[in-house]
Amino acid sequence: MKIIVLMKQVANKDAILRINKDATWIEEGDLSYEVNESDGYALEEALRLKEKHGGEVVVCSMGPQRVKAVIKDALARGADRAIHVVGDELTRLAPLPAARALAEAIRAEQADLIMTGLQSDDNGYGQTGVIVAELLGLPHATIVIELDASDDKLRVKRELENGWYQWYEMPRPALLTIQSGISQIRYATLKGIMAAKKKEIREVAPTSDMTSGAPDQRITKIYFPQKTKQTQFLGDGDAKAGAAQLAEKLRTEARVF
Repeated sequence: MKIIVLMKQVANKDAILRINKDATWIEEGDLSYEVNESDGYALEEALRLKEKHGGEVVVCSMGPQRVKAVIKDALARGADRAIHVVGDELTRLAPLPAARALAEAIRAEQADLIMTGLQSDDNGYGQTGVIVAELLGLPHATIVIELDASDDKLRVKRELENGWYQWYEMPRPALLTIQSGISQIRYATLKGIMAAKKKEIREVAPTSDMTSGAPDQRITKIYFPQKTKQTQFLGDGDAKAGAAQLAEKLRTEARVF
């Protein structure tokens, strides 16, 4: 079984954000980075499937050279090889062009299963994985919290709203987006770290076909929300007086009655 795991590098959750001079993005030079949380869980599920059924796990990530840190960590945890779509501006792509670049990078692999996290911790679109499935003509299931694979099909448990779940059976090949917390993530061992140095990382330069088409969105400005909330205490501890003052403000200021 060949499993491809799509992984993204995101800013550390504890990073202090500063807006750049043009107010169009954040100062990336100030940031430390980590693997996107749900992508880490997708990798863990892929490794468990490989241990159970055999095969190989291939990781694919997109972005500048700093993304190699995510790739090497995945290789150290047990992935067999990696594909790196290299480009400084690729991390800012909207879901459609990002999915197009990823789909073209992995199309020739003819994977039995593609896995990725439910959404990224930075933009949180939750769209890239399912668009990749559409571009490759694959069935997909989202928000997967449990899965079992047989020779030619998958049985997955999806998380729905309000505590509901759905069991779903689907053919392979397919694409799954994985929810965080599906399993316990393993750490890279010293042996794994040393072995990762010998594993293949194939670099792919994005072509015009990968990112063609007009941008479907453009950021004009980013800013920190301004605090506008004002708190006022009424009645000075007297409930009756406070109620009277509140009623007056609702009538004269809020004009709700």
